Amino acid sequence: MSLYNTFLTALRGLTGNKLRAALTALGIIIGVASVIATLALGQGARAAVEASFRHLGSDQIQVSAKKAIEDGELVPFGKPLTYEDGLHMSAAVELVDRVDMSVEGKAKIRHGRRVLDTVVTGLTADAAASVIAAGQVQPAGWPEDEPLSAADFFAQGRFFTTSEALADAEVCILGHQTAADLFEGDDPLGETVWVNRQRCLVIGVLAELETVDAQLRYQSEVNEGLLMPIGTAIHNLYDEEPMVFITAHAVDESQIGLAKVQIAAYLRERHAIEQDADGDWQDDFSLTTKQDLLGAQQEAAQTFSLLLIALAIVSLVVGGIGIMNVMLVSVTERTREIGIRLAVGARQRDVVAQFLLEAMLLSAAGGLLGIAAGTLAIPLAAILNQGMAVLDPASIPLAFGVALGTGVAFGLYPALRASRFDPVEALRYE
Repeated sequence: MSLYNTFLTALRGLTGNKLRAALTALGIIIGVASVIATLALGQGARAAVEASFRHLGSDQIQVSAKKAIEDGELVPFGKPLTYEDGLHMSAAVELVDRVDMSVEGKAKIRHGRRVLDTVVTGLTADAAASVIAAGQVQPAGWPEDEPLSAADFFAQGRFFTTSEALADAEVCILGHQTAADLFEGDDPLGETVWVNRQRCLVIGVLAELETVDAQLRYQSEVNEGLLMPIGTAIHNLYDEEPMVFITAHAVDESQIGLAKVQIAAYLRERHAIEQDADGDWQDDFSLTTKQDLLGAQQEAAQTFSLLLIALAIVSLVVGGIGIMNVMLVSVTERTREIGIRLAVGARQRDVVAQFLLEAMLLSAAGGLLGIAAGTLAIPLAAILNQGMAVLDPASIPLAFGVALGTGVAFGLYPALRASRFDPVEALRYE
């Protein structure tokens, strides 16, 4: 019997009871749609993890102070990270190229009779370049994929230099909205403002900025605030030495692990940290790289994806059981037909091919409809999952292949059972 005739026979067998075939295929449709949607959710979760840490360069090491819990509150553990810790790090640590530092606090800014309460950020001269390079903010309305330079972030003036930062120069840069509120249309460049009780010469005004992530634009206030050299900010905003945010840049990203070891040794010496009785260091700081963060988050995303895939596989197995059940019923109902075919010379493999092809047609139809349903469900999944769903093109042939495999696996037993009927007994069946 030719393959074409076998195909037509199998198709007639399915179309003989369209409702039953449709309900049987429904299990496969749900399973395949689940595979497509879950893989999209997993891909979206991985993309979101990578995007959330995109601002961290592969050569960066974040140095953070550890916290302890006392009386239900988080308090510093050991000595805090200071400006001096970061200032001497690049000279003392061989594999550190440069160090960015920042502090942040609230202050009153005054010009003439106008007074604002705003956030003042103290930075090293290179820290601003790192913020720009991170790609989290951009000038408002900037064309997508258009290259940016540091000058594009300024409406007027310039950033402070390394020598000004090291000399704790009394200079500052105003955010776009802060400049508009404080000067009300007048030119702020070269004017003096008071930050608390500290005079400050305005050397620059930032352009109107916006976050690159459109979802964050109504949650952030990137156009408000004042920037100044970190030393100037520390002397102006704090009565005591504040905790400083430190980011070290390794000379060679391939040696970032060794750079972490050297930074740890440097900070242990500065903070007089000793080993405990077990030989473990009681560090009051932690060192984190982009690879550390990505590794932990990607592992969580991978676990999430595996859980969703397991649920989708369960759906496919349920659909496969449905196919087996319907095929067994079909074999029983068509016992006389099978007996007649065997009696007139059909081989066992012809009967196996017919019923196996019926199962494969059911699963293939369910697979195609499931792919369509899963693809259409991705936007809904993205809405329910905060926009984290990305269609993986490889998931389409994978899902279809799994659907066909399900049809073969669960259709094989009914097909073999049909081929093993005794023609005489089958012809007697009522």
